Amino acid sequence: MNQTCWIYKSSKKDEMYLYLAKEDDFVEVPELLMARFGQPSLVMQLDLHQERPLARVNTARVMQQLQDEGYFLQMPPNLRPDMYYGNED
Repeated sequence: MNQTCWIYKSSKKDEMYLYLAKEDDFVEVPELLMARFGQPSLVMQLDLHQERPLARVNTARVMQQLQDEGYFLQMPPNLRPDMYYGNED
């Protein structure tokens, strides 16, 4: 079964994306989430199906949540706090 979704990027958080079951339909997205997400910017329209893997999330999980909730939030990847960016001193 295929499912079309629309993917929006966050204006406030790098690599945070919101998948919607209907284009520009933010009605089901909680207000608090939208406040933290910021201004959504459409990235693409995508046809999802079980055989099409997504880079960072499980396709079946996204499809199920789109059916149940009308949206899916993809969080940014985990940052590794143990990575070192700087001088030794």
